[in-house]
Parts: sequence; C-alpha cells; structure tokens
Amino acid sequence: MGYILGIDNGTSGTKTILCDESGRILADVTVEYPCYSPKPGWSEQDPNDWWNAAVDSSRKAIEKAGINGSEVVGIGLSGQMHGLVCLDKGGSVLRKALLWNDQRTVKECEEITERAGGLSKLLEMVSNPALTGFTAPKILWVRNNEPEIFEKIDMMLLPKDYIRYKLTGEYATEVSDASGTLLLDVKNRCWSKELLSKLDINIEKLPKVYESPEVSGKVSKKVAEMIGIPEGTPVAGGGGDQAAGAVGNGIVKTGIISAMMGTSGVVFAHADQVETDPQGRIHTFCHAVPGKWHMMSCILAAGGSFQWFRNTLGGEEVAKAKELGCDPYELLVADAEKVAPGSEGLYFLPYLTGERSPHNDPYARACFIGLTPRHTKAYMARAVMEGATYAMNDTVEIMRELGVESSQIRLSGGGARSPMWAQMQADIYGCTTALTSSTAGSAYGAMILGGVGAGVWSSVPEACEAVIKVTNTTEPNSEVAKIYRKLHPMYKKLYLTLKDNFKEMASLVE
Repeated sequence: MGYILGIDNGTSGTKTILCDESGRILADVTVEYPCYSPKPGWSEQDPNDWWNAAVDSSRKAIEKAGINGSEVVGIGLSGQMHGLVCLDKGGSVLRKALLWNDQRTVKECEEITERAGGLSKLLEMVSNPALTGFTAPKILWVRNNEPEIFEKIDMMLLPKDYIRYKLTGEYATEVSDASGTLLLDVKNRCWSKELLSKLDINIEKLPKVYESPEVSGKVSKKVAEMIGIPEGTPVAGGGGDQAAGAVGNGIVKTGIISAMMGTSGVVFAHADQVETDPQGRIHTFCHAVPGKWHMMSCILAAGGSFQWFRNTLGGEEVAKAKELGCDPYELLVADAEKVAPGSEGLYFLPYLTGERSPHNDPYARACFIGLTPRHTKAYMARAVMEGATYAMNDTVEIMRELGVESSQIRLSGGGARSPMWAQMQADIYGCTTALTSSTAGSAYGAMILGGVGAGVWSSVPEACEAVIKVTNTTEPNSEVAKIYRKLHPMYKKLYLTLKDNFKEMASLVE
C-alpha cells in the first residue's frame, strides 16, 4: 500500500492530508501563520512561514496516520493563487510575498491595460482583464516602487511553487495557477511572449510550466530526511487552490458547477473549450485537467463577511458558544433561520475588501442598506448570508448567459456545512445543490493530482470517479426561490447606484 500527501498552502495556514490509494484520508493537519498589512489594503506573508508549515504539517500527518513515511509514493501541491514570491540568484526570498487580496496595484492594472493596447487586446492575449489581485500588476508594482529589490530578482514564483522549489530545488509552475498571473496565454497553455514583451518582463525570470498531474520535480535528499519520506518522491504540478478544490469536488466534466463559500467565494465551471467573457467579469483559466479549461469568479469576502460579522457583532454568541461547547456560527445561523427570506428589506453588500467578480472594483465597500428599528442582530446575520449568496449568484447568472450548463451546483467551504445556508444557496441559485464525500477541499484535489503523477490513477477524471461520491442533495424551495428572484435585482442595482460614491469616499481618506 502506498500513500499520498496533499499539501495546500492557504492564506491562514498550510493544510496537509495523507491518504491511502483508495483516497481515504488517514490524517489531516493544519499549521497556521500570520498575515501582515503594512498599510491599508496591503496584504503580505513570509514565504519562510509557508515552508516551515509545510514541513511541520507533513511530518505531523505521517505521525498522526501511524504509517511508515517510506511508503509515501507521491506529493501534490495546491495553494493560494496570484501571490508574488521574489527570489535572488541564490534562491533566497527578497521581500515578503504580495498576496491575492492585496489592493495596492490599481495604477499598475491601468498601466498593463494601456501597454497591452486596451481591454479587448488584453483579453485576446491572456483571456482576462488586469485585476489588482493578479500577479503581473504586483511585478510592476515592485519594479515601480522598489527598484532596488526588482534589480535583484532572479526568479518569480507563486506561493505553492515556492514550496515545490524548497521540496525539489526545481523552479516550476503549472497551467491552472499560472493562468492567474495574467501572463499566461490561456488558450495555448504557455507564457504569453507577446504580453511579456509589452510589459518588459524577462521570461527567464518565470518558471517552466507543466500540466497539473505531470511530475515537476522529485524530493531532494535533504528534505526527504527532514520529513521522513523517500528521496526522489515525485511531486506533481498540482493546482491553484480553486482548480485543485474543483478537482477535489469532482468538477471535471460539463454540467456541474461548484460554489465554494469560504473566506472568499468562488464559482467554478469546467469547460471543454476556451470561453472568454467579453466584458472580463469572470475569469477564464486553464483547468487542472490536462487539455481542459474553466470559468471562475471570485467574491473577495463571501464567508469572510460572516466571519467579520461574528468577530465584530457576535461577541455574545462567541461567549455563549464557549459555555455550550459549540461553534458560535451555529448560534448565529439558528437566529438567522428565524428571519423570513429577504430579511424584511434589509440588504448587505459584502464588499469589505473591494470586489473582484463581477465588478473589478477595489473601491467598493460593504454596507447595510434598509435598516429600520425592527431589524435586530438576527436580521443582520441573515442579510449578511443573503448578501454573500447574492454576490455568488451574480456570477452564476453570468456563466449561464455565456452558455454554461448547471444541472447541479456542488457546495464546499463553511457555507456548505450549514444546512440552512445550503438551502439558501439552492433557493438563490435556483438549482439543486449537492455535497460530496470530499471534505478536505484543495488539499484533497492536490492529493488526487499527486496520485495521478505517481501513477496511482491513470487520469484526473478516473481518480475523481473512483474516490468522490455525492452524499446529499438539496432542492430549491419554489416559493422561497420566487422571493429571491424578486429581490436579487435590487441587490444588483444598489451597487450600481453607489459605485461612484465608493470611489469618492476612498479619495477622502487617502
């Protein structure tokens, strides 16, 4: 019996799982680390913290599973997308990594669009617009603002690819994560030499691109001894957290969409052909399935809005939950469930950190609209849940406009663990929602990719068919769905009404 490690380098921590060749999870370990915000809207982490967490969680997973580390046959990687890791010629980190939720690059996005020759030309080259979260604007920001660091850069990596470098000594990435740099020719699955030339970025400072299940390197002797696994263990290309999470949820064929309600919210659809939104409202990336693509949206603060609500206004529930030995979210959701759909006209716009899909607006801000004396904390809790789900549905509707089929939407993240929120999602999406046997998200998808790379399974779809099963489905309540269809247009109108005010508000506090 062989074993596979799936390592997911997330924003709050690194999660490592260890599975056997049937896909059964034998151990699940998470090691956390800090995030830094030197200025408002900035978000950074130390890549060395990621590496230490990857080593620590891998060791602990092997120990927790009670297996012999010498029987590990493969490793798959996943991680937060879009981050920029700058290395010098010796492979040392030059500065903290700029993360996916960093908003400092508004001017650089404008510069990229201008250098590319406009939005339509940029979409033609890399299938996506310039967004503040993407990697290319971060590269330009370092060049424009930290020239002394930029001059020393020998290699630029994505977060999970730094873990690969430390594991294997290889500079490599793979197509799904590279798609989110804004530098990949998504249609042809290679770096866009045309855009790199226009941006004056040296292709030699970017890693080799692999397909996600391909072996991209092998564990070095030094690291093998550190973790307790065989030297030469193959490391698959892996996937960006969203593509890997989709693999881990079985989104590897048309007709099934996933909706991940985590800190951010992601709607993800498999595509056999390249489909690009001409308005750039949603992303088109390479999938972790070789030769396939996906359409994806990212809501920056979906479940994160409910987390903010708990942290800011849920002190009473947090204290009570400690007494009862339960999760404070359970208490907040129980109160929200007593409120009628629509929260009696109370809306919440979940733009706590700006918004990516579909608005591409770093100035957008969160707000409650429609408050009256009748609206208690329970109403506000439900409005936050509805607002996050409306935001997800904005992009579900766009995908449907573009011809994406959705007979079933598979749920994951914190919003999937609540039956009430799962029902709300079915009602707002107007579609059957489902849960699967896969509960480890991106780490599980990374494990599958690592298993394919190691030869445990012959392909990604074959692996998903073997190890992922639907465990529960929720049908929309027709009457409630009707209410939400009536209310959702007002939600969309509120952003459009406030858009210019958001930008003006930002200028007042600069």
